[in-house]
Amino acid sequence: MEIAPNFTAKQWKSLDLESNEDDWQKAIGVLCSRLSSRYLEPVDKLIEFEKKLKNSEKRFGFTVLEIDLLLIETLQAFKEGLESTDGKSKKVFVRFLKTSPYFCEYFHTKEQRDNFYKEFRCGILHQAEIQSSALVWSFGDMYERIEGMKVLNRNAVHEALKKDFADYIEKLKSPESLELRKKFKQKMDSVANRDTNA
Repeated sequence: MEIAPNFTAKQWKSLDLESNEDDWQKAIGVLCSRLSSRYLEPVDKLIEFEKKLKNSEKRFGFTVLEIDLLLIETLQAFKEGLESTDGKSKKVFVRFLKTSPYFCEYFHTKEQRDNFYKEFRCGILHQAEIQSSALVWSFGDMYERIEGMKVLNRNAVHEALKKDFADYIEKLKSPESLELRKKFKQKMDSVANRDTNA
């Protein structure tokens, strides 16, 4: 089975990630292709389609957020080398909010991170709605709290997530990033093994 477009689990297992730097760069390209094709590119297309619409006519906000909120957890799982986030989704998700330089400035406290996880991540993914009176817009700052009202700019979330992902890829490209590469390999090995055994 393919673990990325035109790249199979069998091909992944044939990479020499012990001593071949060219194979490492290929492996990183596989991750880029996997996450870009499944998450980033579809959201880019939705946002691009809506550009010509008035703000009041834009309807893809929840779909954009749903995909990006899934990617936040997925990306953090790669950073930490987690085979699965079962039973630890909240911890993984809020760690991303706390550690990402593009998100942490909006989530200073544990309470803010926990609330965002519950209201947005769990609300949208499990109930198809935000579990608060917060608004989802496509303009303004990423996340504003104005007189008790929360406003999330889903386009800004997407752009920040793309920057975080690009930073992660750049770090992986460096042979000095031994621990980060080790964790990435653990995660991708589990993906390839799962696809092989399916």
